[in-house]
Amino acid sequence: MTHHVDEHVGKRIRHRRWLVGMTQQQLAEAVGIKFQQIQKYETGANRVSASRLWDIAGALDCPVSFFFDGADTPTTEVDDMFAEKEAMELVRTYYAIPENQRRKLFDLARVLSDVA
Repeated sequence: MTHHVDEHVGKRIRHRRWLVGMTQQQLAEAVGIKFQQIQKYETGANRVSASRLWDIAGALDCPVSFFFDGADTPTTEVDDMFAEKEAMELVRTYYAIPENQRRKLFDLARVLSDVA
């Protein structure tokens, strides 16, 4: 049986990996393991050791604390939404747009959501 913190850390690894546009294979190569191990970490099936989490944080260019953010709060609908590949892709694509255009797109989305 998996521990909820292991599942949370795994979700945060997947979340960060998607935000930076890295595949499981690329992350695995960066930390010197097989991609299947990354899969097990991301599902919470295997616990991530402290040293491995340190390596993963380095490869994903974030502090180790990132993986524990929100671990003490219940999962929300927003968390579940970001488990979807399409949602993460949309967020990553959104932030790739130049800021002035991103603001216009955001305003358009807000108008469209008010009409619906």
